[in-house]
Amino acid sequence: MKNTYYLLILLLILTSILHQEYPQKVSYPATKKEKIFDTYFDTIIADPYRWLEDENSSMTKAWITKQNSLTSSYFRRISHFRKIKNRLREIWNYPWHGVPFIKGNKIYYYANNGLENHPVLYVQENEDVEPDIILDPNKFSTDGTISLSGIYFSNDNRYMGYSLSISGSDWREFFIMDLNTKKVLDDRLKWIKFSGMSWHKNGFYYTRYPEQKGDNELTMANEYSKVFYHKIGTHQESDELIYYNHETPRISPYVISSNDEEYLFLYKYQGTYGNSLAFRDLRKNEHGWTSIIDDFNSEIRIIDYADGLFFVITDRLAPNKRILTIDPDYPEEKNWTTLLNGSEDLIIHSCNIIGKKLFVHFTKNVLSIWKVFDLKGNYLYDIDLPGNGIIDGFDGNQNQTVTWYTFNNIITPETIYKYDISNNNNTLYKESESYFKSEDYVLKQEFYKSNDSTEIPIFIAHKKDLNLDNQRPTLLYGYGGFNISMKPYFNKALTIILENDGVYALANIRGGNEFGENWHKDGMLLNKQNVFDDFIGAAEYLFIKGYTDSNYLAIHGRSNGGLLIGAILNQNPQLCRVAFPDVGVMDMLRYEKFTIGYAWSVEYGSVNNRDDFNNLLSYSPLHNIITGTHYPSVLIYTADHDDRVVPAHSFKYAATMQNAQTGDDPILIRVSKNSGHGRGRSTKQIINEYSEKWAFMFYEMGINY
Repeated sequence: MKNTYYLLILLLILTSILHQEYPQKVSYPATKKEKIFDTYFDTIIADPYRWLEDENSSMTKAWITKQNSLTSSYFRRISHFRKIKNRLREIWNYPWHGVPFIKGNKIYYYANNGLENHPVLYVQENEDVEPDIILDPNKFSTDGTISLSGIYFSNDNRYMGYSLSISGSDWREFFIMDLNTKKVLDDRLKWIKFSGMSWHKNGFYYTRYPEQKGDNELTMANEYSKVFYHKIGTHQESDELIYYNHETPRISPYVISSNDEEYLFLYKYQGTYGNSLAFRDLRKNEHGWTSIIDDFNSEIRIIDYADGLFFVITDRLAPNKRILTIDPDYPEEKNWTTLLNGSEDLIIHSCNIIGKKLFVHFTKNVLSIWKVFDLKGNYLYDIDLPGNGIIDGFDGNQNQTVTWYTFNNIITPETIYKYDISNNNNTLYKESESYFKSEDYVLKQEFYKSNDSTEIPIFIAHKKDLNLDNQRPTLLYGYGGFNISMKPYFNKALTIILENDGVYALANIRGGNEFGENWHKDGMLLNKQNVFDDFIGAAEYLFIKGYTDSNYLAIHGRSNGGLLIGAILNQNPQLCRVAFPDVGVMDMLRYEKFTIGYAWSVEYGSVNNRDDFNNLLSYSPLHNIITGTHYPSVLIYTADHDDRVVPAHSFKYAATMQNAQTGDDPILIRVSKNSGHGRGRSTKQIINEYSEKWAFMFYEMGINY
């Protein structure tokens, strides 16, 4: 009898261990299929889950509830989920201080005590006095779902406009605070997206869309935007129309005023790359616009107006960018004066005019270098920086004598330095209070060859003296698109991986701007396959060098990076053990139909063009899923208020993947509530998301935390 008792106890223990430590087969909620077909040229495409595009329908809402319940129940199997979440709270819980900036004669900065949902905006008369709170977005909502998305000071620094986002949506509402009294005025502006406030006299310019009526304000195409001027103390309905062209409903206009209020600049965009530029001299009371560039074949931006000239940064005829001046009396391109050019080794990233000098941010192999020039383009000196990493800042106006900047990299938390412009002198301003012990880790930049022998940089971080046995749990991140450079910023969420003998790798694949516009072009339109080849090459490099293998690799990407992960899962499903496609563009045949998606055709191509259609179909994550394939464990992430990449992309993708999966590895989706594409998330939401990711990653790899 006693032996039977002990045998029963042993059996219960073994059952518990098996239940806790090894993934079990998942029973997915049934997802209805419909017979819906589209014809593109001579190709018929089925779309059985199109009903999931209507996120307001009762059927879609019920589907979301069931999927979230399934995902939550799966996490109840993972014994270390709560432990990881508690550890992340510990990692987050330290005071954070943002980069100071000067407005008028006052210093402003953001700060967070650690676990506040959003940073608070502070102001101080000088560095020696106690700061005051000027704006606390945590008071706008009890759950952190209302966030501050921008602040805009009037040129006399009496007023501060600010914009709020609800639940992470791209839609903004504008408000105005009188900084003398800290009272918020009655002005309230709505139906604004992708726009700031550009102050001029007693008001500001902004861009708005028509009021979205009905239940589809988070999905319908954003068209017919107009530029208005709002005068303080008036209703939005009486705002003055400044620019609108009804013949080009998908070209987005923006108007910016020069700081001295002498000029207006009109930017127009037809997509995510390329803009036209025109200006108006307000001293002459002109109502028309003088064109500088009237095509969309390059990017061009006014840096500042000084010494009677427009200072400009552009990649026009300069794939690594150049800085030039334009005389407003002779604005034709033939009259431009180039001050300095980027090169293959030194890519120009940005430029500011501070203290009558040009502060130019170059990148060399993705890392920051700052050089200073006079306003004629003559080289003065390099700024002595604290190390290899990402240096942001050096903001200000033409009369400032000091400024600030931040230094960080994957294993170095953000540190703030103060810079004296007059004597080129750095001083430590604010050291990070993070508990992360940088001295215990190593960060390397290495290079590998992609499928076509192009050399691709990859950043790799891990503990010093880590045993490279091809079994280190590794997270590989990539993006590869939209001319966006992926930089090795510090991310405290990665601490969980690094402190548990794991590896983090960031691959600077083509499609971004790491090496100028040519690097971007090599990963867009018909060259998109290069992006996927580059990422697969990164994984294989990690295998060859002994960091990990396919049983211990997780791959991660957001937005365009979510598309990347979806395409990789189809093209090489055995590459990894775990995949995180977040807020991804998964339906490449219908992405143009929702919100601002049509603007991405500059990057991806349009289904209305036969060659583009064939290319899009060749890699579309949704349309290349093969039933009966054994996919790795996948946790799909999207959000109910994502009006950038609408969640229907992920809904349809999850349903199709679940239907296709063979084997026991789970295909789960988490639909975050009251959250958007990424910006504006509360600290609580961020910790919840990463807790699930890292718990899922370790669990599926069979690693005990």
